[in-house]
Amino acid sequence: MKPIPYGKQNITEEDIQSVIEVLRSDYLTQGPKIFEFESAFAKHIGCKYAVAVANGTAALHLSAMALNINSSQRVITTPITFAASANCVRFCNGNVVFSDIDPTTYLLDLKKVTKLLESEPIGSFSGIIVVDFAGRAVNIEALRELADKYGLWIIEDACHALGGYFIDSNGFNQKCGNGKFADLTIFSFHPVKHIATGEGGMITTNDVSLYKRLLLTRTHGITKNFDIFDENHGNWYYEMQELGYNYRLTDIHASLGISQLKRADTSLKRRKEIAATYYQAFNNKTFIKGQSGLIQGHAYHLYIIEVYDRKGLYDYLHKNNILVQIHYIPLHLMPYYRQFGWEKGDFPNSEKYYAHCISLPMYPTLSDEEQSYVIAKIIAYYES
Repeated sequence: MKPIPYGKQNITEEDIQSVIEVLRSDYLTQGPKIFEFESAFAKHIGCKYAVAVANGTAALHLSAMALNINSSQRVITTPITFAASANCVRFCNGNVVFSDIDPTTYLLDLKKVTKLLESEPIGSFSGIIVVDFAGRAVNIEALRELADKYGLWIIEDACHALGGYFIDSNGFNQKCGNGKFADLTIFSFHPVKHIATGEGGMITTNDVSLYKRLLLTRTHGITKNFDIFDENHGNWYYEMQELGYNYRLTDIHASLGISQLKRADTSLKRRKEIAATYYQAFNNKTFIKGQSGLIQGHAYHLYIIEVYDRKGLYDYLHKNNILVQIHYIPLHLMPYYRQFGWEKGDFPNSEKYYAHCISLPMYPTLSDEEQSYVIAKIIAYYES
């Protein structure tokens, strides 16, 4: 069996032709494909505004800037996420405060967040960055109610959750990133994500003031919009109105994103089929401590099982060309964050999860034969 990665892009002939079309056009960057991609993405998600950027980390950084994070602010997030979810706070000199996960969902435990907020005076925290981890959507409606009570903004990190949703109190599906409850939502288009542009990201919002600031800071803080100039010297004139970054996406990447987005729903359907097969194969197995399961609205960027003897299984699978991965090492245990006083034992649910978690191959082009091989090897490790 050839190597089976945990995640993999799917590039079709249509994708290739879309990129070739741009390469033959007049614009490789800052051209019409950017707005076309943003418009298509906003329509797909159901939000008002979308801003394409260089990658998911840039999306988080610009979101933190748009919300004016600074050294006087404290922001709550989960330890079980990629580093960028917390690092964006530090980029702006803000202070990261971790809170533990719910061991049954792997998401930030809102009950623990509530206790954290209740333990200090109102105004002690500025915002919350929640992560739709593995593709399971956070109930942003419930979080919004909590955030409003304490005067907090919300960034939703939906890098894993394109097409994911939760069911609101009225029984309606609320898509991740639709802007109805979170102030800002970010997505990633890294090759292992639901759509791949090589590198790329998107920020969605329904707030026009945040949208305008994102557009400005995405491009060095420079504007050519004469309506907001302090002065105007002529048609060549532009103004740098604040400190920004070159976080632009190219038309090459955007054209690939447009093409990939067209089959996002089909790809998500296949991910759910793969998840159902894993669930049925491992349900009631004694070596399984927990698994992602079958959850309505789950986008299944990852399918995670929690097992005993995780390292043994990891090594065995890699020897058999099954390139499983671990998501994630708890951030509070990283050397950088330990310098702020976090230490082992602070978040037992996150640490227990990390001791047992393993991410199985999950991507739309995973064949039935390959998945059967993965399942058979895992069962063989424990039962043979």
